[in-house]
Amino acid sequence: MSSQENKAVVRRLVEELVNKGDLAVVDEIFTTDFVDHSPATGITPDREGIKQLIATVRGAFPDYNNVIEDLIAEGDRVVARVICCGTRRAEFMGIAPTGKAVAFSAVSIFRFAGGRVVERWNNTDDLGLLQQLGVVSPSG
Repeated sequence: MSSQENKAVVRRLVEELVNKGDLAVVDEIFTTDFVDHSPATGITPDREGIKQLIATVRGAFPDYNNVIEDLIAEGDRVVARVICCGTRRAEFMGIAPTGKAVAFSAVSIFRFAGGRVVERWNNTDDLGLLQQLGVVSPSG
């Protein structure tokens, strides 16, 4: 698969899986031996974990949406920098709902084989998210 085709898969992942919550996309996009090198706490580092993560986030933030800011591909890797937005409507990470809207950034690296995602590394602005939810006070 070409870099452009891999980028198209990541666009689909963001649009259909993350933004619309279509969990069936996981089985189409991720290999059966997929490994998530950055799973959220309590989430397994496999395809089922990705499904659980999306369901959990969309349950707490029903309007959850990612906007792709940058999509860079080279070889078998695609890097996506996104802005994550949503309004907190249900419990999340053991914290009662706040009704607050949040916007934070995340960067994911996806490794492909045969047109499907084999591995993922992710870095999310968790501190910014927790500050916006009122869990952590901004310093300074």
